[in-house]
Amino acid sequence: MTSTSLRSDLAVCGVAVDAPVHRRAGAGPSDDGHVLLGGVRTALPLVPTSKYRVRDGRLLLDGADLGLEVSPVARPAFYDLTTADGVAYEKIARLHGSDVLATTVVQTCVRYDEAERCRFCAIEESLAQGSTTAVKTPDQLAEVAEAAVRLDGVRQMVMTTGTSAGRDRGARHLARCVRAVTQSVPELAVQVQIEPPGDLAAIGELKAAGAVSIGIHVESLDDDVRRRWMPGKGSVPMAEYRAAWAEAVRVFGRNQVSTYLIVGLGEDPDELVAGAGDLIELGVYPFVVPFRPIAGTLAVDVDGWTPPPSWLVADVTARVAELLVEAGMHGYEQKAGCAACGACSALPSAGA
Repeated sequence: MTSTSLRSDLAVCGVAVDAPVHRRAGAGPSDDGHVLLGGVRTALPLVPTSKYRVRDGRLLLDGADLGLEVSPVARPAFYDLTTADGVAYEKIARLHGSDVLATTVVQTCVRYDEAERCRFCAIEESLAQGSTTAVKTPDQLAEVAEAAVRLDGVRQMVMTTGTSAGRDRGARHLARCVRAVTQSVPELAVQVQIEPPGDLAAIGELKAAGAVSIGIHVESLDDDVRRRWMPGKGSVPMAEYRAAWAEAVRVFGRNQVSTYLIVGLGEDPDELVAGAGDLIELGVYPFVVPFRPIAGTLAVDVDGWTPPPSWLVADVTARVAELLVEAGMHGYEQKAGCAACGACSALPSAGA
C-alpha cells in the first residue's frame, strides 16, 4: 500500500502521465487523471512538470524508481456510444476511478454568479466547453448506466447536481434520475450528493428512489472560511447541515453518509480534525481531500491560490483516519460514492 505521506505528496504535486480517463473542470474539488497506483484506484492531478513521472509502468521520483506500478485506467467502451436522442454517452456520465460512473444531473448552479460562487468550483466551465449537457434526463442516465455496467464492469454510480432555486435544492430531479437508473440496472449501487434540502423529506425520497448512500458536502466547518470560499453556499447555516446529516444517518444508516472536508482553505488544522471527530460521532464519514487548483475557478483565475503543503495534507489525513479507524468506520464499507471509491483522498492509504 502507498504510504500516506507519498499519497499526499502525489495529490499536491501531481504526476506526469498520459491518462486516457481524466476530467478537466467541473464541480471540483479535483481536476485529475485516473490510474491504478499499486493496483489501487487513484485520481491524481496531471502535471507535466511534476517531479513524479511514470515510465514503463513504474512511478519515478526525480528519476528514481519508487517500486510502485502505475497503470492508467483505459478509456471505457461506453464512451464510444450515443444515446437514443443523439447525445454522446461521455457527455452524460464519466468514468471515475476504474469502476465508478459519475454524473452531474444538472450542470448549472443558482449560486454561480461571482458574488456567490464557490471559489474552487468550475461546474459550468465544462458546459461552456461543450463537454457535457445542461440537464441529464432520467432516460439518458438509465441508458448510459446500463451500457457502462454491461461493457465496462462499472459497479457503482455517483450522482450530484448543481443547486437549484427550488426549496429541495435539486434533490427531487435527482430522485427521478436515481429511480430510472436503479430500475434499469438494479445491481448498480448509487450515491447521491446534494446540499441540505429545505425540506428534509427529500432525503427519504432519495432513499426510496433507490440510492444506497448520500453525500452532503460542507467542504469546511469554519464559518469564516465558508463565507470567504463559498459566499452563497456558506449562507446556509451549519444548523441546516447538522439537521440534514442527522436525518441522512437516520434514513441511510451510520457510515452511509459522507461530507467533503477540504484541506488548504485556511481552516485551522486542529479545528478541522476536531470537527471531523464530531462528524464521526454523528455517523458521518469526513472525506478529507486537499485543495487542488482548477483552471476556470475564482481561486485560480482571481486569487492565485496554491495547494497546501503535502505535510499538512498527510498530517490531517492521518489524524482523521485514526479517528475513523477507532470508530470502526471505513470508506470501503460504504455501498457507493466518493468514500467507497477513495480515489481522490489519501484516507485509504492511512487505513480508513
